[in-house]
Amino acid sequence: MSAIVTIASGASWQEVVADRQKHRDATLAEVEPTLPSLPPVSLNTLPIAKAVLTADEIKITESVVEKLVVQLAEGQLSATTVIKAFLRRAALAQKLTNCVTELLSSRALERAAYLDDYLKSNGKPIGPLHGIPISIKEHIGMKTLDLNGGYISFVGITSTEDAHILQILWKVGAVFYVRTTQPQSLMHLETSSNICGVTTNPFNTTLTPGGSSGGEGALVGFRGSCLGIGTDIGGSIRSPAANCGVYGMKPTSGRLPMEGLIAAEAGAEHIVPTIGPLSTSLEGCKLFIKTIIDAKPWFKEPSLLPFPWKEEDFFEGRKLKVAVLWDDGVVKPHPPVTRALKQVVGKLKLDENVEVVEWKPYKHDLAWQIIANLYFADGGIAATKAIDSSGEPWRPLSHHIIKNPHVEAHTVLSLHQMIVKRNTYRTEYASHWNSTATSTGSNGEPEGMVDVILCPAGPGVAPKLDTAKWWGYTSQWNVLDYPALIFPVDKVDVEKDRIDEKYEPRNDWDKENWGFWEKYGAEGYKETPISLQIVGRRYEDEKVVQAFSIIQKKIGLPFAGYL
Repeated sequence: MSAIVTIASGASWQEVVADRQKHRDATLAEVEPTLPSLPPVSLNTLPIAKAVLTADEIKITESVVEKLVVQLAEGQLSATTVIKAFLRRAALAQKLTNCVTELLSSRALERAAYLDDYLKSNGKPIGPLHGIPISIKEHIGMKTLDLNGGYISFVGITSTEDAHILQILWKVGAVFYVRTTQPQSLMHLETSSNICGVTTNPFNTTLTPGGSSGGEGALVGFRGSCLGIGTDIGGSIRSPAANCGVYGMKPTSGRLPMEGLIAAEAGAEHIVPTIGPLSTSLEGCKLFIKTIIDAKPWFKEPSLLPFPWKEEDFFEGRKLKVAVLWDDGVVKPHPPVTRALKQVVGKLKLDENVEVVEWKPYKHDLAWQIIANLYFADGGIAATKAIDSSGEPWRPLSHHIIKNPHVEAHTVLSLHQMIVKRNTYRTEYASHWNSTATSTGSNGEPEGMVDVILCPAGPGVAPKLDTAKWWGYTSQWNVLDYPALIFPVDKVDVEKDRIDEKYEPRNDWDKENWGFWEKYGAEGYKETPISLQIVGRRYEDEKVVQAFSIIQKKIGLPFAGYL
């Protein structure tokens, strides 16, 4: 529902917040059957689901997308039954982690009933996502609904139509049932705003679910969604996916439609954001991306690349070559991350069809300087105005990124010069990758190069609240515009990860990050998911998915006991 209480109507920022939260709570109250009083909650909220929901609701909401697709298409489950289950679990997720901006019960149930009738009348599903519930990050526009992007001054803005990506998903049978939280400015690796408050991690509520698609991360991690939509300009899909132990993919820019989103920096092309899935399975991510590309969205959105999803076998008749980046050379990962990497690499080395090599990071500190500068080419004026015009207070991590020391108010000339610097870095990194070739083919192309990079998803597991400051393990691949996939591996083990290592930090970033480990140790992050990242070259999205699919099958991921 479009907001009536707004800054433009003369309300204070506190009155706008109260109205938005009242609206959210009213949508939660529509869920039937009503949720009972909750039992005592420990740091890990996931066991609460089994204490509150029915056995059928648990079974449905913990099913992966590829299983639900078949059950819905064959009529084994009705869309109405599935949506009711996910609405209840999403409402529960909100009560436990504060990850929802509003539930869309009436429109979702109306849509589900239509799909059930369609299947009954036509004997076939309406499309490949028939009846699949999809959760949506709030700044992805939906017709008539509020579109604030985390800014109180934006409350009251609405879309005249659904975002392009939602139009495609609707045509193939998706059901939109919930919208999720994002941070003030959309530029945190956490999810904290004055509109909704702080979203927490379902595995440990003293930790962040990540950001800026943190509502999606928390909801999917809690299994209140099996497939959601996030956006990524510095890690905003991958950080939440990693922190909450689910799969998430940042495609190469220009592959999935971006029309219909709101942001203070909308239209900037120096660092191009992407949109992509978070899911409880790899197949859920793949189905999402392939389904959208199959719709040929470039005909409506001409900025998109006009090529289909590639089905070729990239590794036929040869080994998969994986390079391992243990450390970006700027901020050393915490022990659980290194342990997970060692586990995965150790198992891969036992497979004769996989070649594992070391990856030396190339000027990752420079990459951060470039991207931190280009995020706010106007010197942060638009984002600052969006915050200050309502009188709302600045969140700590908004200040951290918008006022970072690399920001400058560019002239046209200085912006062009910085883009040249970005492009030069991209060329140098490509050369660095090319140097991994073992030979040169008859056509002059390098052969035997690394296929993908295996690396940390962050400098630790899910950070304590208001401490996620080093973006380098994710933003690195945004400045290069490389596709990247997050996957869960293990969880923090107090005994295995209890390391009294003496470490001399190499810089202030490193000192701060290692200080968190010294302060909290494994106990402070216990049972939190440990996730890793697979990265490919630009436009090799399909190769990234296929490479991880091979790795997953070969070594069995996530490892036993993860959940």
